[in-house]
Amino acid sequence: MVVNDGAGNGKAEGPALEWREGGVPVATDFDDPYFSIADGLAETRHVFLAGNDLPARLRPGFHVAELGFGTGLNCLALAAMTQVPVVMTSFEAFPLSLSQLEQAHAAFPELAGMAAELRAGWGADTIFVGQVELRLILGDVRDTLPLWQGRADAWFLDGFSPARNPEMWSEAVLTEVGGHTAKDGSFATYTAAGHVRRALEAAGFRVERRPGFGRKRHMSRGLMI
Repeated sequence: MVVNDGAGNGKAEGPALEWREGGVPVATDFDDPYFSIADGLAETRHVFLAGNDLPARLRPGFHVAELGFGTGLNCLALAAMTQVPVVMTSFEAFPLSLSQLEQAHAAFPELAGMAAELRAGWGADTIFVGQVELRLILGDVRDTLPLWQGRADAWFLDGFSPARNPEMWSEAVLTEVGGHTAKDGSFATYTAAGHVRRALEAAGFRVERRPGFGRKRHMSRGLMI
């Protein structure tokens, strides 16, 4: 896979990373970890799965969309729990290299089988991970999301921190999220930042705060009105 560095320059390696204890990758450019240092898988299950009332809402063809694919942890967690075929579309500007994915996945041995399937398909137009049919859309989400023709039943809003990656959390992008959400669709995110919640409300969601994961007091979730 050729990685776009955000300036239109292709490069074979992934983004610059630092690795913390426990195998947690940290994006050097954003100074932000890809998943919780405390327990990344538990955070995914608490925020993105439970936050979207999954697996209770899952049905064949259910469509999950995601801002920020990262290590693919959310996809792996979804694949590990779904008993029916679902679709996932994830938007990512800085995809990891295959070797970076492999190093990050080592932190989650219980997901080893699913992680191997993800890496085996890395670079393909469609990647099958368990019952998940994954499509990864590369590039700046401000350009790619408006062009997307799909609608999501559930959103995982998992970009780097709004304070460090404000472009991902702009009012324009979150308006597009609302416009690409199916009737009775939902979102969940780890952040409870006021401007993010207000933008999602303006995009058509009924937003609520819920207890966050670990040391984070609050997270946000919402349903399309």
